[in-house]
Amino acid sequence: MTAIIAVAVLMMGTLFPITGNYKIKIVLSGSMEPAIHTGSIVVIKPEASYTVGDVITFGKDTKKDVPTTHRIKEMRVEEGKYAYRTKGDANKTEDANEAPESAVIGKVLFSVPFLGFVLDFAKKPIGFLLLVVIPAIAVIFDEVGDIWKEIKKKKSVEEKKEI
Repeated sequence: MTAIIAVAVLMMGTLFPITGNYKIKIVLSGSMEPAIHTGSIVVIKPEASYTVGDVITFGKDTKKDVPTTHRIKEMRVEEGKYAYRTKGDANKTEDANEAPESAVIGKVLFSVPFLGFVLDFAKKPIGFLLLVVIPAIAVIFDEVGDIWKEIKKKKSVEEKKEI
């Protein structure tokens, strides 16, 4: 039961913002290995400023576009706006384009290896069915069975009192 709730809460965390502007994202590539493994989840939070060495998540975050999580290698200021040169730890070269300050979603606070695979699977219809719906139905049936037993027990006690 605890596992069902944990998967459901984490799944919701990847879909909706969490209080305090924390966000949960799933890492889909190995560009940050070994610091962040493929299939990890990362917890990110927007910061007032970022520095060289920070791991940030940036870019479009839509159904078609997946944001990138890479380390800041250089930063520059142009007309009061920051731009970040980034690189994945496992990549040989820096990213082709700079990440403008406006595209940064937040700084990676920590990651949890491989949990993203479970959450990604749970977002798919078959995964949701297997990881959330079926276990929830099993719990409901178990509870209904317990209630039914209690009702029978109570009726049996009442019948004995009548005799």
